[in-house]
Amino acid sequence: MKIGIVNDSPMAVEALRRAIMQRPGCTVAWVAHDGAEAVARCEQDPPDLLFMDMVMPGVDGVEATRRIMAATPCPILIVTVDVGANASRVFDAMGYGALDAVNTPRMDQPQDVQSLLAKLDVIDKLIGDRQRASLTKARLDTATIWQHAPLIAIGASAGGPAALATLLSALPGDFSASIVIVQHVDARFAEGMAHWLDEQAALPVRAAKEGDRPMPGTVLMAATGDHLALRDKSHLGYTPNPREYVHRPSVNVFFESVVGNWQGSAIGVLLTGMGRDGARGLKAMRDAGHHTIAQDQASSAVFGMPKEAIAMDAAVEVLSIEQIAPRLVKLCAAPPLQRRKL
Repeated sequence: MKIGIVNDSPMAVEALRRAIMQRPGCTVAWVAHDGAEAVARCEQDPPDLLFMDMVMPGVDGVEATRRIMAATPCPILIVTVDVGANASRVFDAMGYGALDAVNTPRMDQPQDVQSLLAKLDVIDKLIGDRQRASLTKARLDTATIWQHAPLIAIGASAGGPAALATLLSALPGDFSASIVIVQHVDARFAEGMAHWLDEQAALPVRAAKEGDRPMPGTVLMAATGDHLALRDKSHLGYTPNPREYVHRPSVNVFFESVVGNWQGSAIGVLLTGMGRDGARGLKAMRDAGHHTIAQDQASSAVFGMPKEAIAMDAAVEVLSIEQIAPRLVKLCAAPPLQRRKL
């Protein structure tokens, strides 16, 4: 794996070099000292992965991420000195397609290095899964049978923060459905992201806690390193299993728990993201008779997860991020007998 480093600190660059050397098969492709240089280097020599700092002179990491993902998209891991102190920038960059975030390791702090390497291993497997993915296509028409205002299950990854902000900000404050979100984000930043989304939405947004019930007019978001799932027909909980899943929390785990436990109607929504998590779960929801929506390519920061779902014929509809909220409002407002016709 060729890794590009974007950082203006010589000490940080050296710490990152040493960390990369601990992984066989990983090499430093090049080093850029500001965002503008990183954009140019990605055009000339695209890396397999980019370590992107947030705070740099000139073009910062947010703008560099936006430009790179628009012109020469590649996996980006935010590596900055203090993720918590730069939370707004981190979420902005993730909105443009960055995968995850971790603090810049210090050479005298082995635990920092291990945190970075753990992120590297996850992304390495994710890239490998994407390259090895074999797609199947089958057509299955299923009836959508709803009884009451549904549970809306939303999955997102790279580019998700901005997509979620766009979707949630367009929903009215009297929206009656329950919403549960699984976003691929480090557990340390999930509470902050829920608060960030809450500030932009008319509906209340908060981190889901063990034993919570999905409630109409409330948005709950997965917020630990374990998988969020419906434990029974009305209660949420966290589980470490399956332990081998790369993504924690996994969209597939939640979507499949909706199929297995939710007694009412549901809508599955799969947004922007790298890889294929959520595609199988969305297909299971469609096969069970629930309405399903995938974000379209044009509005996705990373057209990975929705693309997989569309290829599996898991999506009843493919919509832009701007179209999804109005569609949800219309679906949830329709009388039960009319919904299957919409």
